[in-house]
Amino acid sequence: MTDLDRIDRAMLAALQQDGRMPVAKLAERVGLSETPCARRLKRLESEGFIDGYRAVLSRKALQLGVIAFAQVRFSVHDRALSDRFEREIRGISRILSCHNISGTADYLLQVVARDLDEYGEFLRDVLRTLPGVTAVESMLSLREIKRDSGLPMA
Repeated sequence: MTDLDRIDRAMLAALQQDGRMPVAKLAERVGLSETPCARRLKRLESEGFIDGYRAVLSRKALQLGVIAFAQVRFSVHDRALSDRFEREIRGISRILSCHNISGTADYLLQVVARDLDEYGEFLRDVLRTLPGVTAVESMLSLREIKRDSGLPMA
């Protein structure tokens, strides 16, 4: 893998803000002509610095008014059970992220729902029934201060 120079970092930062930016505009922003910029972009993609491109959707427009963080605990720490839990989590679109964490809980999930009733049903009918889960503690977001804005490129 290549070390990132100042221009590579500037390109990655610009693309995190606008993944649909045309190569011509990207080249102008980082001070390159189009051909070298396109070559660098292909290299950054092929070397795995760019995982993909996607649209950032509006939770408000999609009427997903609740963001919850759920700490999930297991009473038995068995590798096969954890693997089953992780496989099932990957298939649940309502779960935006899942982290295996240290501390008193085993996993931290970020979950979206239309409202509290829907989140309560999800908790009861889905989350608490997953393999290994013995306890779930929820924390509700009252207000989103900062949304995922990309990785730091400094």
